[in-house]
Amino acid sequence: MTSGGFTTCLWFDGQAEDAADHYVSVFKDSQIGSVTRVTDAGPGPEGTVVTVDFTLNGQKFVGLNGGPQFTFNEAVSFQIHCADQDEIDYYWNRLLEGGGEPGQCGWLKDRFGVSWQVIPDELPSLIGDPDPEKAARAMRAMLAMTKFDIAGLRRAHTGE
Repeated sequence: MTSGGFTTCLWFDGQAEDAADHYVSVFKDSQIGSVTRVTDAGPGPEGTVVTVDFTLNGQKFVGLNGGPQFTFNEAVSFQIHCADQDEIDYYWNRLLEGGGEPGQCGWLKDRFGVSWQVIPDELPSLIGDPDPEKAARAMRAMLAMTKFDIAGLRRAHTGE
């Protein structure tokens, strides 16, 4: 561990290893690291997973099986910046696998309850265009979308 570095800790209720396996299957440059299991000292049944270290696209995470006391909500989400529609479709579909829930404006919750934003790289320039009419059209289109449609955002932006 590097001093000053950080790792995102995700609190699960017994699903840390399943979540890590799923995320590693979705993201490139990803891997499972160490897995810590309960010993005869406890807490919990011996051999069950306490933590699992994993890396997604170079970002370090630890999944902690902390129990049901805390759950995920939309106050924290992970943004996935996508170069094109194929990437948006890929991440959207993979993260919804197994019972995820789509949300508005590119947001979704995966089957573990973690919130993700699957967004096109060009979104900020479309909704932040210096021309207020173009920006407003793009914003209205964005607000009407569930999964982002880059072509639709571009058409709205240009007024087509």
